[in-house]
Amino acid sequence: MIKYRFRGLMKASGWIDDVSVNVNEGGLIHSIDHDHSKSESIEGFIIPGFQNAHSHAFQYAMAGLAERHDASSGGDNFWGWRETMYQIALTMGPDELEDIATMLYSEMVRHGYTHVAEFHYLHHDKDGKPYNNLSEHGERLIAAANKAGIKITLVPMFYQKGGFGQEPQSRQRRFISKTIEDYYKLLESSEKATKNYTGASLGYGIHSLRAVEAEDIKSVLSNKDLNGPFHIHIAEQLKEVEDSKTFLKRRPVEWLLENTEVDHNFHLVHATHLTTSEISGIAESEANVVLCPSTEGNLGDGIFPLREFQELEGRWSIGTDSHIGLNPCEELRLLDYGQRLTSHRRDTFISEDHGQSGEYGFNQALLAGRKAMGNTNKEYFEVGQPFDGVVYDAKVPLLGTSSKDNRLSTIIYSSDATWIKGTIVNGEWVVKDYRHNHRETITKEFTQALNRLGIR
Repeated sequence: MIKYRFRGLMKASGWIDDVSVNVNEGGLIHSIDHDHSKSESIEGFIIPGFQNAHSHAFQYAMAGLAERHDASSGGDNFWGWRETMYQIALTMGPDELEDIATMLYSEMVRHGYTHVAEFHYLHHDKDGKPYNNLSEHGERLIAAANKAGIKITLVPMFYQKGGFGQEPQSRQRRFISKTIEDYYKLLESSEKATKNYTGASLGYGIHSLRAVEAEDIKSVLSNKDLNGPFHIHIAEQLKEVEDSKTFLKRRPVEWLLENTEVDHNFHLVHATHLTTSEISGIAESEANVVLCPSTEGNLGDGIFPLREFQELEGRWSIGTDSHIGLNPCEELRLLDYGQRLTSHRRDTFISEDHGQSGEYGFNQALLAGRKAMGNTNKEYFEVGQPFDGVVYDAKVPLLGTSSKDNRLSTIIYSSDATWIKGTIVNGEWVVKDYRHNHRETITKEFTQALNRLGIR
């Protein structure tokens, strides 16, 4: 039994101060009480670990590499960035992917994430041929999560086409499953890979409407044998919306709502460009939206209509996507401030249950984020559940002097990574006193991998 004593622990109902948490050998909470005997005393406030609902691990290698813009080309946008991404995707082998993902995931944990949904479409070798082990790269991502100490929901993507009605480009060759049967074989192999790590689970997904034949999308989404959360990119770019209107005769979300049984298991990534009827359709279906503000800002995607969605009790989570930013509080701030700038109001993150902006934003990101992992638990910390949390330093003057009512909003709106004392996963410190347990080894292997690739 491990026992921790905290200055404060945040439950869904509010803060409990000067509290001890007993954790059993399996990393589950045994009790939460005020008996402090034999406790490790921690000068910190603990909140549940953040959920990173959208990640492309290999793209971490290119963070900052697509910022050189050619003024003579008429301007840069998402589609130009995508070409850089394709080139990076063609460079790395399984070893480099694992080292890059391990570094990334360790940084996620350092910033307070304890679970990541890996939207995985880098499936094949550099020539586009499947590995003998179909889930070679999926296994490497799971191994990386294990080494970094983060939980992972691997979401292998069905990626079939080069665009609406187009054959795949050569640069996309590592992503492609030509048929539904090919995709199902990949899923089956990926499910076996999740058995290698107790912190791994499986989801499934369609990369986007433009990446899979319409009839195959319908077939996959009508397959009742598929389990786990369903993820899809949708309506991220204006060009994507216009192309969908031309090819499918419907806007992307409009087509999805009309042709599939959208429900609470759906996680619609970005969903940036929506009509009023699409906003209400998503909310009524109880589907979730996954928002990635730092990446969406970096790519110039646009701003999701959050106020209208929230007025209909829509649910959303956050992800770091291309990993141009890794701080969950920064994601929440960017999301909120974008709405404030366009609405000229300050009450973006508000509901009847959560009058404090910080509480509302955190609750949305936590609960919908858990659903993106396949976890429907609505409690913050409870007996019998894994003890996963991020500890903020109570010695930070601004935080240490805050009242219970203001504590979480102070963290969400004012903190940076230096406030994080450590991160606990399954009852054990993975990051402690600001350092990851395996920082030196992970950093060394990452640096060697990037030097071999020569892309930076």
